[in-house]
Amino acid sequence: MRLPHLSPFRNQPLLFVTTCTMGRRPILAAKEIHVALKSIWKKSGSVDQWFVGRYVIMPDHVHLFAKPGFEAKSLADWMKAWKSISARRIAAMFGIKPPVWQSDYFDHFVRSAPAYADKWEYVRQNPVRKRLCLQPDDWAFQGTLHELPFD
Repeated sequence: MRLPHLSPFRNQPLLFVTTCTMGRRPILAAKEIHVALKSIWKKSGSVDQWFVGRYVIMPDHVHLFAKPGFEAKSLADWMKAWKSISARRIAAMFGIKPPVWQSDYFDHFVRSAPAYADKWEYVRQNPVRKRLCLQPDDWAFQGTLHELPFD
């Protein structure tokens, strides 16, 4: 039985989010950080009710697509939570003095399937445009944690 005031998960908004390191420090393109962020984002579905789909980790910023679950924290609270956890891990791993992340972020509702496809193509080409690799699939710091189709 569905409660009439709750929409199905697939009808929750798909968001595109970008956040940067403090001072745009190029510290994120490392295997250990990729593993740490993936671990945090995988757990955020059960802990915070935020599900990360596709993502690209650049040296000084992160792009990701995410959807909230039924009882999700606010976007602001979720961003604060995963940034805090990851900042502690990054600081411990690499001896980086906090803050690791800028407190703000850019978020945008994805409004159509073509817009989603266009935004994803733009994001996956980012490492190529920055001359970090020759082909998008060569960039090691990207992936998909949950399939988040646009409905």
